[in-house]
Amino acid sequence: MPMQMANENGKIEIADQVLAVIAGSAAMDCFGLVGMASRKQLKDGIAELLGRENLSRGVEVRRTGEQVHLDLFVIVSYGTKISEVAHNIQTKVKYVLDEIVGLRVDSVNVYVQGVRVSQ
Repeated sequence: MPMQMANENGKIEIADQVLAVIAGSAAMDCFGLVGMASRKQLKDGIAELLGRENLSRGVEVRRTGEQVHLDLFVIVSYGTKISEVAHNIQTKVKYVLDEIVGLRVDSVNVYVQGVRVSQ
């Protein structure tokens, strides 16, 4: 079900898929992030790294009433402080969704699925 917003000009509906793509793109701009991981697939303890065309597959949008919660499944770069990278992702995603969509996100949960050496 799309998120609905109303203003003086009418009604706006934004699909969860759109929110997921915006959140994934915002996260990819953060230092220390190698890429998004598939939220449904973890083979032999190795997370699948998704390309930029599949950013929304690494993001899950959940809504409970008026609250919006995002779960991001990521792969971080080796040698970076994981907690700092996760905090930067949370901050950036909340800011971008507030600026672009005008949506107040209640929580951004970051699940680190793996660590990779970035080129």
